[in-house]
Amino acid sequence: MAIRTLQKNTHALYFVTFTCYNWLPLIEKTSLYDHIYDWFRYLYSKDIKICGYVIMPNHIHVLIFLPLQSAELRFVIGNAKRFMAYEIVKRLKDNKLIDFLVNSVPSHERKKGKIHNVFKSSYDAKECFSEDFILQKLNYMHKNPVSGKWKLANSFPDYPHSSARFYELNKIDYNFEITHYKEIT
Repeated sequence: MAIRTLQKNTHALYFVTFTCYNWLPLIEKTSLYDHIYDWFRYLYSKDIKICGYVIMPNHIHVLIFLPLQSAELRFVIGNAKRFMAYEIVKRLKDNKLIDFLVNSVPSHERKKGKIHNVFKSSYDAKECFSEDFILQKLNYMHKNPVSGKWKLANSFPDYPHSSARFYELNKIDYNFEITHYKEIT
């Protein structure tokens, strides 16, 4: 899997974004939100913490803390994308999009056994070194559902698939219990 910068540090907080292939709204089409929350819970079982997130129709932003003894970020994200892709394909079985995802796989990838293009092969990850940077990224991701072309809620704390309510309104997120970034910085 291609990434822009190899992030090898553990005991670090990262702002990560990964995107569906061709910006297709595959998360929304398959209602994958439950599966993503299951991934978050799985990470917690490995002592990896989610400190902020927003799940959009075609991409995910997440603030993820890797403890000292965890797997490298590329393995954590690679495994997540793989298992989410399996679930998306399973949920799309009777959908014409599946043909598009199959036909979009280049021949050299097909030879390696790849069957579908579900996510962009790369992801963006930036290590968070300061509280200002963390707050900038939380603000960016929380406002994403009501910014630009997105009109997914009347106000950003109303969007259900985000940690905005936790940070803005001090409300527990019923989808998933997150870890406040101050607990790990």
